[in-house]
Amino acid sequence: MDSTTPVRRKITLSDIAAGCDVSRATVSLVLRGSPLVNKHTRARVEEELRRQGYVYNRTAANLRRRTSSSIALVLNDLANPFFAEFAAGVDAAVGDAGFVTLLGCTSESTAREQAVLGSLIEHGPAGIILSPAEGSDAQQVLAAMGAQTPLLLFNRELGGNLPEYAHWDLLMLDNQRGTRLATEHLIAQGHRHIAFFGGHRDSSSCRQRHAGYIEAMQAAGLRIEPRWQVECAPTRLDAAGRTAALFANAPAPTAAVCYNDAVALGLMLGLNQRGLQPGRDFALTGFDDIAEASASTPPLTTLNAAPRERGRQAAELLLLRLREPAASNRRTIAPVQLVIRESSCPPHTA
Repeated sequence: MDSTTPVRRKITLSDIAAGCDVSRATVSLVLRGSPLVNKHTRARVEEELRRQGYVYNRTAANLRRRTSSSIALVLNDLANPFFAEFAAGVDAAVGDAGFVTLLGCTSESTAREQAVLGSLIEHGPAGIILSPAEGSDAQQVLAAMGAQTPLLLFNRELGGNLPEYAHWDLLMLDNQRGTRLATEHLIAQGHRHIAFFGGHRDSSSCRQRHAGYIEAMQAAGLRIEPRWQVECAPTRLDAAGRTAALFANAPAPTAAVCYNDAVALGLMLGLNQRGLQPGRDFALTGFDDIAEASASTPPLTTLNAAPRERGRQAAELLLLRLREPAASNRRTIAPVQLVIRESSCPPHTA
């Protein structure tokens, strides 16, 4: 070849996606012959593949899938210390098995979740562990990643019906029982006006934790005021900003069962800003038992979900699926334990 002859750059999936204004994941699904792409989009992608002269080496792609050395981990909130510990557990277990971890974060965005899953699938992971974003739907996840790659869902269920032909397993925390225990503890401390604080009902874990609170309140014959059930993003900052909603009308609650530890720590900040001392003027509980929970002021009563152990368990369940690809789909409920500390005080008397 003449040294002056230009070398043609290899055409990539990103080139095809940009050329017909679709996602990389959609192009990948077309190449794999997925029935999830509608015929008009498929025709547009196939025309762009022809126009740009893209050559798909299916044999090489299949070989990559069979010999993958990676496991993908997609989390909904990397800023939450719970998921940092969970990720460390996953990475340790997959490392022991000779895999590396590919990490993605959705920041509670279903659109971002689609993009992250589609991108990670192009790296050919042996399997995926997904903590779904709020509002995630099974068909959307299926469209992004297809049904061939094993998937383990952690702590949140997907909307819609899971496809029976997909090898998707579930690892859930015992959310309802956990918040029931926390609510029963506050009732035993003498509280009668108890709030449920934080989280969004778009999340199955929030609905389950709220159900445990309702169950305990009803069993004790206690009134449940709608205004004592305050939604917010499961973050410290948003929880602090929503604290005032608990005290907008009389009677105000004297205690709160919080969606998670981040929310509980944010509520502590909000209470302090109102001149109320957590653990003396107001009682509260969390959920997760992140490392900071025992070192907060006051130390936080919470449900210990052992995040690092749950990460290792999630990885081990996915690795089991890789060893037994034809096994029935598994649903595993991990226990939680109430850890009582100083934040869940009896009602304050002046």
